[in-house]
Amino acid sequence: MTSEVIAQAYADLASGQAWRARDVLVAHLEHTADDDALIVLGGVLYGMGDLPAAGAAWFGTAKNGTEVEEAIKAWREHHDDHFGNMWRSLPRSVRRSSQVPRVEALKRQAIDRDELDGKEPFVAPEPPREGIDAALVVAYIIALLLAVCAVVGLVQILNWMTPGS
Repeated sequence: MTSEVIAQAYADLASGQAWRARDVLVAHLEHTADDDALIVLGGVLYGMGDLPAAGAAWFGTAKNGTEVEEAIKAWREHHDDHFGNMWRSLPRSVRRSSQVPRVEALKRQAIDRDELDGKEPFVAPEPPREGIDAALVVAYIIALLLAVCAVVGLVQILNWMTPGS
C-alpha cells in the first residue's frame, strides 16, 4: 500500500499536479504511520513553497539536511515556538506513534508548558496505588462512629421513654 501511495504521488508530481500528490499523501498519513510517505510529503510541500508544512512533515522523521533544517525553522517561526500549536500541526499519525525522539520531546514541552489548551495529547491519569487508601479508612471510621452514636442515642431515648427501668 505504501509503495502504491508513493508511486501515485510521484505520478501526480510528474503530471504537474503537486496538489494531488499532497492530498494523496495527507490522506494516507491520516491513519497510517509511514516514514517514507512523510519524507515524500515534506518534499512535495517544500516544492510547493509551503515550508512550514514541509517542516511539520519532516519533523516527524529522522531525515536531515539543509532543506529539512530550513523547513523546520520556518515551521517553528510560523508557530512562534508555541509548542502546543506545533504539536497539533504534526500529521496525526506522527502524533499517535512516533519513534523520533524530537517528537516526544516536543510533546513533553507542550505538556510541561501547558500549551495544549485541553486538547491533544490525552495524558492518562496515574493508575491507582496499591495498598490502603487513607481517605477510605477515615470514611469508614466516621461511619462507624456515627453508627455507634446512633445506637447509644437510641438506647438513651428508649430509657427515657420507659419509666421505672
